[in-house]
Amino acid sequence: MTIERTLFSPEHLAFRDSLRRFMAKEIAPFHEEWEDQGYVAREVWNKAGENGFLCMSLPEEYGGAGADLLYSVIQFEELWAAGQTGIGWGLHSEIVAPYILRYGTPEQKSNYLPRLASGEMIGAIAMSEPSAGSDLQAVRSSAVKQSDGSFVLNGSKTFITNGWHADLVIVVAKTDPAAGAKGTSLFLVERGMPGFEKGKRLKKLGLKAQDTSELFFNDVRLSADQLLGGAAMEGKGFICLMEQLPWERLQIAISAVAASQAAIEQTVAYVKERHVFGQPVAAFQNTRYTLAELQTEVQVAQVFVDKCIELLMVEKLDTATASMAKYWCSDLQCKVMDECVQLFGGYGYIWEYPVTRAYADARVQRIYGGTNEIMKEVITRAMGLGAPR
Repeated sequence: MTIERTLFSPEHLAFRDSLRRFMAKEIAPFHEEWEDQGYVAREVWNKAGENGFLCMSLPEEYGGAGADLLYSVIQFEELWAAGQTGIGWGLHSEIVAPYILRYGTPEQKSNYLPRLASGEMIGAIAMSEPSAGSDLQAVRSSAVKQSDGSFVLNGSKTFITNGWHADLVIVVAKTDPAAGAKGTSLFLVERGMPGFEKGKRLKKLGLKAQDTSELFFNDVRLSADQLLGGAAMEGKGFICLMEQLPWERLQIAISAVAASQAAIEQTVAYVKERHVFGQPVAAFQNTRYTLAELQTEVQVAQVFVDKCIELLMVEKLDTATASMAKYWCSDLQCKVMDECVQLFGGYGYIWEYPVTRAYADARVQRIYGGTNEIMKEVITRAMGLGAPR
């Protein structure tokens, strides 16, 4: 029993049904194979583009549908509820494309956005480095400006989602290391540019079908046109990153709640069927109380996340509130998965069971998008509790 959600119109619900049909046909039969090989088939991106599932919130002039963000919310929910976490559409459609739409020059928008919407290009964003994860001010990648206005990019990035497939990467680099955050810029780097190389696909605890790679930039010559936003945006990359992080962090919270609810439903079905000492596992008080507690916490999280979504829709979601949602919901997700695996017993440790894969997929949610420890720092600063120096 859950509180009725009021976010979605009949059109949204019809879209949810069509997305589920697409997933059942084009993703579900192949996801296990993709987990084994470490990446999804390129064709699923093309099919998603053909069916209008990519970059839906982009204006129609750039190949999108001009749809509101609730359609993207539905995508996050459905993919994570189904455990189809290898699909990197979210980052592509709701992180990479919006950066270009919001900050790009008219030429950059017309060049890249239609190709992202069609699936011709796959997008990634390269922030994290071997020595700089949540601390974006500590990136060492550099883009040195030349006398002709071009830049020479050097550095390495790691943990890059969609990195192996990526045709277009937004790269965070220092154009003025002495200026700190104000010396950070964003660059558009394309597959095939001399000096741009992709490292090995990283083998991860979870999200096994999601291609995650190292990227290397060795004297990559970039024209002035590859600076996101053009000359006016040089040195303003950190501001761009901070403006977009609330939506990115809310995406994690949305996914966490959807995955948690799905795990609870799977576990309820299992404990009704599984018998121990002559009775269903569901007959034991410990089982019932554990599931009651989990369902209560997930319902509370859902209501909070839905309120955050409402704030997002009217552009009032602030960084601290998004950080609360990200940290609370991802912590809860890991708790839910751990308890559900326990109730599955030995079967909860077998990879073919969805709850096992959901357990593995959940752990990174507390790390990427800024670790949950960083989220607490963001929240305390909003409370006026700056760290002592």
